[in-house]
Amino acid sequence: MNRLGKMLYGLLVEIVDTVLPALVIAVLINLFVAQGTYVEGQSMEPNLHTDQRLIVEKVSYRLHGPQRGDIVVVRLPDHKVPLIKRVIGLPGERVEIREERVWVDGQLLDEVYLENIKQRPYGPLTVPDQHVFVMGDNRNSSNDSRFFGPVRYDQIWGRAWLSYWPLQEIGFLRSDGTLRLFR
Repeated sequence: MNRLGKMLYGLLVEIVDTVLPALVIAVLINLFVAQGTYVEGQSMEPNLHTDQRLIVEKVSYRLHGPQRGDIVVVRLPDHKVPLIKRVIGLPGERVEIREERVWVDGQLLDEVYLENIKQRPYGPLTVPDQHVFVMGDNRNSSNDSRFFGPVRYDQIWGRAWLSYWPLQEIGFLRSDGTLRLFR
């Protein structure tokens, strides 16, 4: 083999040894650990905005079910785009909207992440086992469980974990559903 052939062979071996494993690792992370997505529409205003980019982690719900306040990405069969919503009701809980506020099992839900908004009456509805009741933060402009019903656990793609774009909104989504900005 001539010198050029040896160099090309060495380059090919280097690519296979370096790039291929990196590509496999990236695909596995994307499939099983975390994935990027973006907010489409205004249903999560004022907390998340159209075109905001998020990292969705996919591991925690394999260990435990969703928690109230989590912002989740939901894939529904009749929706082309994944929906981003907040978990409001857990399995076995009774959810209703009355007096313009959300009540869970007869207790007023303290929604620190919302500004004062008026909400139409809804329910009561008991959330089935292995389901959650989700709502957008912009309650008057959100297609959510009030319209398509409770969401099965297997329809939850993951939990929104980190906002990375726009730059002024880089931060972690906290357990109370608010964004902790990096500053």
